[in-house]
Amino acid sequence: MNSLKNTEMKSTSKIAMQHDIESNITDTDYEVRSLNTICMNNTSLQHPWWYNFKYFAAGLLFGIVLVKAEVISWFRIQEMFRLQSFYMYGVIGSAVVTGMLSVWLIKKFNIKTIHGEPIVFHPKKFNKGQVYGGIIFGLGWAMTGACPGPIFAQIGAGFFVMIIVLLSAVAGTWIYGYARNKLPH
Repeated sequence: MNSLKNTEMKSTSKIAMQHDIESNITDTDYEVRSLNTICMNNTSLQHPWWYNFKYFAAGLLFGIVLVKAEVISWFRIQEMFRLQSFYMYGVIGSAVVTGMLSVWLIKKFNIKTIHGEPIVFHPKKFNKGQVYGGIIFGLGWAMTGACPGPIFAQIGAGFFVMIIVLLSAVAGTWIYGYARNKLPH
């Protein structure tokens, strides 16, 4: 009888320990995954499918601006990384200033979405993984001449070799998702 009781206690204690371990893993996972959603504003509204054409039009306009501004040019990007030209730094700097001004105006005047929903900004926590990711991102950008957004504009402009870069970026994202729990965050 005692051995049966001891076995049950050991089993119960193993389950309790496993639960504690799983809850710690879950909490850590939640903390790490919460970084993915920090800047998302989800809508609870449902719209007809054709409402998505506005995003197509905005993307088309953005692609045209990228091509005309020459920010998808491999040569312009190489000039930037070799510190031979201020052009790309000026483009990036003006985008940062525009973004800062936009966020300030949204917060100051409590601006809402076109559907009347509030826009919410959540604070971000710094972690060392951002430094490693930034270094890898910068190396990839310098080698390929493309960051994620302009890859599509480059393909659209007829630089079909960028399809390899796009597939490599997707593969890298998949590998990161697979190895995420083993990487520093």
